[in-house]
Amino acid sequence: MINYNELKPGVFFVMDGEPYEVLEFGFMRMQQRKPVAQTKIKNMLTGKVLNRNFQHTDSFQEAEIDYKKVKFLYAHRDKFVFCEMDNPSARFELSQEAIGDKAKFFKPNSEVEVVKFEDKLINVELPIKMQFKVIEAPPSIKGNTAQGGNKAVKIETGAMINAPLFVEEGDIIEVNTQTGEYSGRVNK
Repeated sequence: MINYNELKPGVFFVMDGEPYEVLEFGFMRMQQRKPVAQTKIKNMLTGKVLNRNFQHTDSFQEAEIDYKKVKFLYAHRDKFVFCEMDNPSARFELSQEAIGDKAKFFKPNSEVEVVKFEDKLINVELPIKMQFKVIEAPPSIKGNTAQGGNKAVKIETGAMINAPLFVEEGDIIEVNTQTGEYSGRVNK
């Protein structure tokens, strides 16, 4: 059992039968009252983020979260097909709703992690930084670039990324998959 004061960031616990991850944690003490744990928690099934306060009497069961490395194969009609790393014939599908916005960063044959809770696949985790080839980039326009300019470029998965003006078609760029932002250009 997890006590209310053990709800540190990164801890997974079960509340109302659903797994949650603690994102933020802080204590609040008021005069002549018991301390209260103020938390920001994320529902691992729905992705919804909540602000909750917990009292000293609250305790929770620890969530058994398993991670497994798999390979993304292809997407077809809002279904994403994956296989196990060591057994390509063991395939499974996840829907667009289960994956969410991360789908725009899936490259064929890329390695990802699936998150399991009670033997159900609940989420997919991408590497934090991935490399993509730029397939469309508008030409750079001279002008007010003292603050640095940005332009929208299209990467090989079809996603649009804001990148600096010097990025050209054919370049390999590194993208932060959590924020969807450009993080650097890889030398050719």
